[in-house]
This record gives sequence, C-alpha cells and structure tokens, in this order.
Amino acid sequence: MKKIHPLWLSFLIAILAFVLPVAGCTEDELKPFTLIDDLGREVYIIEIPSTIVSLAPSNTELLYALGLGDKVCGVTASCNYPQQATEKEIVGDFAEIDIEKIVAINPDLILAEDMHKYEVIPALEELGFTVVALVPHNLQEVMDSIELTGSLTGTQDEATRVVEDMQQRIKAITDVTDGLNEAEKVKVLYVLWHEPIMSVGTDTRIHELIEKAGGINIAAVAGEGYPTLTLEEIININPEVIIVDSDASLQFVLNESRLEGVEAVINDRIYSINPDITNRPTPRIAEALEIMAEMIQPQLFD
Repeated sequence: MKKIHPLWLSFLIAILAFVLPVAGCTEDELKPFTLIDDLGREVYIIEIPSTIVSLAPSNTELLYALGLGDKVCGVTASCNYPQQATEKEIVGDFAEIDIEKIVAINPDLILAEDMHKYEVIPALEELGFTVVALVPHNLQEVMDSIELTGSLTGTQDEATRVVEDMQQRIKAITDVTDGLNEAEKVKVLYVLWHEPIMSVGTDTRIHELIEKAGGINIAAVAGEGYPTLTLEEIININPEVIIVDSDASLQFVLNESRLEGVEAVINDRIYSINPDITNRPTPRIAEALEIMAEMIQPQLFD
C-alpha cells in the first residue's frame, strides 16, 4: 500500500477537522423547504436569513425573544420593545411602509402581518423578496408563530424554550381558574377606547386572556371583533372589574359620574394595563395573563 506523505496527511486532517463540523451543524438547517404562513401563502425558504426586516412591533419582539436582534436591520417607528429595537433603521410606520428603504437594505427575510396583505406584500414579492406573514389570533397561534419563526431562522431550540416557558406560565394560571364555577368567575369590562366605549369580542386574544384569568368578558354578548357598548349597557351588566389600556380612557372611567354605582367603581377595582403586552401577539402575552389574573382573581393569585 502506498504511504501518504506526513505533510499531506496533516493537511488532510486539518481540512476534515474544518469541513465535518460545519456539515454536521448546518446541513439540516440549510435544507430548503416550503412553509405556509398565516395568510395561507406558500413561501419557499432557501437559506437561514442573515438580515431581517420587521414590519410590525409584534414581529420585532418575537425576533428579539429568539435572540435574533443582531440580524434585525429594519423596523417600524412603532417598534418600541425591546429598547435596542428603537436604534434600528426605520422603514416606515405600522401601515405606511417605505419600499425603497427596504430595497436599500436588501434583507434576506421580511416579516409582515395582516394589514400588509393587499399592497405591501405583493409589492415586495414582485421585487423578489422573501416575505412571511405572522397573524396569530389566539394564544396557541402565538406559540405556533414562534415555532414557525424558529424553523425559518434556524433558532428552533430557542423557539421551543420560549414556547415551553409560555405554556408553563399559562398552565400555572389555568390549573387554578379552570376549577372555578360560574358564580366564582368575575364580570370584566376591558376598555380599549372611550369615545365611544370600545371593548373586545369573542374572537380576540384579550377575550381569551379574560376567560383564562377567571373572568367573564361582559362584551362577549356583542359578538366578535371590537364592539362598542353604551354606558347604559355597562351599568345594567354591572362589571366587577374594569381594565383599561390607555391613560385617556382610564381618566374617563374614573371621572364618569354615571359609573359611580358600578361594582368595579364602588370596590375600587379599576386597573390600568400596558396595551403592548395584551394587544401584541408575542411571548409577553403570558405576562399579560399573569397580571390580569391578579386583577381579576386577587384572592387566588398574589
């Protein structure tokens, strides 16, 4: 058998030491695949993105939760969490997107949402960009979006960790509230705005939060979406807890004399909550549930 010269052997070993680990770590991650996004669109993913643009505050939060902040190259003016996101290039506001700025960034991946489906997404796709829309409607779909984002960015392990943390925190609440009977549940009015009084319907994530926290959403009688309620309707239903997510609406509730006979006012159970954690479909929605559980069932959650 012909012997290999020692110098060539050393060179071969060095090459294998470099190539084998790389192939073992990235072969599965780099394998192209097709996914179905939340708008039912087929999106072909060729490679793990190195540069990402987010067109919604919720998408920005999600990317940072998965440890992808360094890859985020563009955000909207509404992307205020975490603080580092405010230092990124702004490509427009929530609804008004500057396509030219995105073209200048030339990202590998763009994360959009429902409001972009008619104009922004088609325009970006026509320019050859990879666009994925995340539009979760409930807590389970929020976790599904996290897993989906993990799969297309090569952060599956981190996505699993984030989802498992959310599941544990949600379960810690529902293990208690699922045992409540109807008499033990608390009537809750969630106020989005006050001119007119706008609340949350049965198909919203906030409705789900109220129910999981041991409450009864009094606006559920109005159906889906974001129904408006009159003061007379609110007084007749007599909520035991009022949760408000804007300073202006909070002042309205506190100063409206016609609400003085409502149990929530009598018992000083009017609460303010950060709308970013209740309205955005992000991992922080588990925190929103914990806070609302303390507001709605304080004797069960300290």
